[in-house]
Amino acid sequence: MDIKAKLIEKQETAQISASFRKREFVVEYAENPQYPEFIKFELIQDKCEQIDGFNIGQEINVAFNLKGRKWTNPQGQVVYFNSLQAWRVSAANDIASAPSNGQPAGNGAAAESLAEPEWLNSSSDADADDLPF
Repeated sequence: MDIKAKLIEKQETAQISASFRKREFVVEYAENPQYPEFIKFELIQDKCEQIDGFNIGQEINVAFNLKGRKWTNPQGQVVYFNSLQAWRVSAANDIASAPSNGQPAGNGAAAESLAEPEWLNSSSDADADDLPF
């Protein structure tokens, strides 16, 4: 799942245990602008730094998984937890919203890695002589 939203708040990374860390952030999602939703996401482990390059108020794309867990507490009661675990955060004008000419939006290595290789668009017949068959 993914949404486009405005970054409202980002918290510091919390070291939960020796081997687990997470970072939470909040976005304003306005599918219906009259009633915006404030949604809290979490980034875990090596994903915690993904939100660093974004400023409060910036439009971002958030790709996430809906996670649900069942836990039985020491008293034997079953408790359920839900979380929205983000796995990719990108600028709203990045790759997810490519321009109409079909080329990836944005700049940098991510856009370059998704561009078609130059040889694919080559119309030179000289390359055909190099084929081993």
